Amino acid sequence: MADKHVILTADRPTGKLHIGHYIGSLRNRVKLQNSGDYQTFIMIADMQALTDNARDPEKIRRSLIEVALDYLAVGIDPEKSTILVQSQIPALNELTMHYMNIVSVSRLERNPTVKTEIRQKSFGQSVPAGFLMYPVSQTADITAFKADTVPVGDDQEPMMEQAREIVRSFNHIYNKEVLVEPYGVFPPKGEGRLPGLDGNAKMSKSLNNAIYLADDPDTMQKKVMSMYTDPNHIHVEDPGQIEGNTVFTYLDAFDPDKAKVAELKAQYQHGGLGDVKIKRYLNEVLQAEFEPIRQRRAEFAKDPDHVLQILKAGSEKANQVANQTLQEVRDAIGINYFKNL
Repeated sequence: MADKHVILTADRPTGKLHIGHYIGSLRNRVKLQNSGDYQTFIMIADMQALTDNARDPEKIRRSLIEVALDYLAVGIDPEKSTILVQSQIPALNELTMHYMNIVSVSRLERNPTVKTEIRQKSFGQSVPAGFLMYPVSQTADITAFKADTVPVGDDQEPMMEQAREIVRSFNHIYNKEVLVEPYGVFPPKGEGRLPGLDGNAKMSKSLNNAIYLADDPDTMQKKVMSMYTDPNHIHVEDPGQIEGNTVFTYLDAFDPDKAKVAELKAQYQHGGLGDVKIKRYLNEVLQAEFEPIRQRRAEFAKDPDHVLQILKAGSEKANQVANQTLQEVRDAIGINYFKNL
């Protein structure tokens, strides 16, 4: 394991995962896991989710099993990847406290990602302290497992830079190379983000514009048939636009037959291809992609206790790694007072 790169990825359990998550990260996680080149930790970040859902903990508890089911359904294998629950790793809390002591509030407030999310959530001056400290908590998550590889979206680069700053500060202050600098792995430009059904750049539960991995065939079909296309493509014979046309964006992402997609694009642009027909074709593509995932999810859902056991075992394994890092951090600071007693 020592010669392998270490990956940490995470999701907030605030609802079921959708096909945007699948394109943006889940599909790639399975690929990396199966390559055998990485030691992989996949975390359900319930503590982070509670920073802005503390008054609705049931939402987090309910979503925990849903996210775990989505992981298992897409092919995350607990024999190859360690699936853990953030709140079950006590070392993360102490690491967060140590890192909070070497970063200023003003630096956290300047973090572009944090600023954007505070604005989106309309916190104003009432931002929860835990939410503001998210970059510090995230650094604790990453460094606890000495992850050097963190697959993230483009909007997370400021978070990764702040994590590297904290790592460098810690190693410099205590004059020991205890912590590993992490680097983000970003999706190719133009990939990694799937627009919502309504054409919105973001697919999300709050916008009610998502297709979920757990959606049944009928629900998926209804959602596909409601998708945003070209509002000026009124008649079948009218030339249509493919830029910004959600149906073609999804075909680019999911249809393995690229020649077929190119042919459909040309026909649509020329005129003679109706929106209903192209949506029906997209539905066939998506049903083929996600039916095996739906079936696996349904099988795992029959035994939720088994799923919880998988999370428990993964968290116990992760605890051993995080505790080792914590001991090294305590040694560096000099607060392992009773180590030799």
